[in-house]
Amino acid sequence: MKFFVDTADVAAIRELAALGMVDGVTTNPSLIAKSGRDIKEVTAEICEIVDGPVSAETVALDAEGMIAEGRELAKIADNIAIKVPLTWEGLKACRALTGEGYMVNVTLCFSANQAILAAKAGATFVSPFIGRLDDINLEGMDLIADIRKIYDNYDFSTQILAASVRQPNHVSQAALIGADIVTAPPEVIKKMAQHPLTDKGLAAFLADWEKTGQKIL
Repeated sequence: MKFFVDTADVAAIRELAALGMVDGVTTNPSLIAKSGRDIKEVTAEICEIVDGPVSAETVALDAEGMIAEGRELAKIADNIAIKVPLTWEGLKACRALTGEGYMVNVTLCFSANQAILAAKAGATFVSPFIGRLDDINLEGMDLIADIRKIYDNYDFSTQILAASVRQPNHVSQAALIGADIVTAPPEVIKKMAQHPLTDKGLAAFLADWEKTGQKIL
């Protein structure tokens, strides 16, 4: 499974990239706003850190506007993936932009039907939102499973990018189902290393070591 980091925080991306935990980055208007920086400036810096796809999102609502904005965003770096919403206009933009050779991430996917349309439109990635479905008492992982089965049935090449990840269990569950990629905030990725039994075991080892009076250095 590939790990994308869902942030525009350059320092966090650098830290995770140094550990080999970053295969790509996803951003959106909210994350850009949170960074407090110019979209082109911060996206260019992220693209210098990460070799893999960096999703930069359009904000127009019509296909013509999305296409124009997508072309402009793609000028930032060769590894830009243009992000468009899963609307009818977004699908039109996806078809046009993938036809021009750009990577396209179709975002805000909440149903298997939407995912089929994204694949038919040539999307490089489709981003089903797990957490937001959970928020309304639906099973976000069921959607990942449905898309995986459909895409495998018909050999669709669109990659499933599990998004709206809120907790470490979302990552392992998506991996078990077969999502190609998961995008998660830096803090969720870090929490994957945590376990109370690890902490308990380490404390016991250190207490026993202290009794020996020894030093390694």
